[in-house]
Amino acid sequence: MPRHLTTERLALFGTLLATFGELHPACDHWVQGAKTASRKRLYGEDLVHADGSPATPDSTRPTMTTSTLGRRAVACHVASYTAVQLAATVAITRAFGYRVTPTALLAGAAINAGTHAAIDRGALLLWLAKKTKKTGYIEHCQAVRLDDDGETTKELTGPGSAWMELDAALHRAIGVGAAAVTTWLTTRPGGHR
Repeated sequence: MPRHLTTERLALFGTLLATFGELHPACDHWVQGAKTASRKRLYGEDLVHADGSPATPDSTRPTMTTSTLGRRAVACHVASYTAVQLAATVAITRAFGYRVTPTALLAGAAINAGTHAAIDRGALLLWLAKKTKKTGYIEHCQAVRLDDDGETTKELTGPGSAWMELDAALHRAIGVGAAAVTTWLTTRPGGHR
C-alpha cells in the first residue's frame, strides 16, 4: 500500500474517531432533552399520553403504550445525536480540505445510530452486562439521589452510575468500528472523494 494512502487513512480514522468519541458526551448530556432521557427506557403496556401522563378509560387524547413512548424517546435522541454527528463530521473534514464520501458518511452514521438506539433502550446493555458478568457492577455502583423532601433514593441508570459508564464505553468502542468503516469506504480503491 502506498505510504501516502496509509497516512491519509490514519489521519481520517483519527479525525473520525475523535469526532465520534468526543461528541458522544455532548450529545448525551447537552443535546438530549431531560424528558427524552427519562423516557427512553420505558417499557410496558400501560396506556399513556404523548406527555407521559397516564391515560384513563375516558381519555379523549391519543394514547400509546409506555413501550411506544420509550421507543419514541430513544428515536428522538438518536435523531438529534445523528444530526449533530453528521454535521460535525462534514464541517470538520471539510474545514481540513477533505471530503468523506456520502456512502461512507451514511454508513458510519448508521452504525452509530443503530447501536446507540439499541444500547440506550436498555435491554441490550443489560443482556451484555449479564453475559459479561457486569450486573454486580451495575447493582453496586448506583447513584444516590436526594428528593425535595430530603429522602434518598437509589438510581440504577443515571449520572454517576455504573450503567452510565458501561453505556458510554460501549458507544465509544462502537465508534472505533464506525470510524474504521467510514475510513475504509472513503479511501477504498474505486471510492470517489
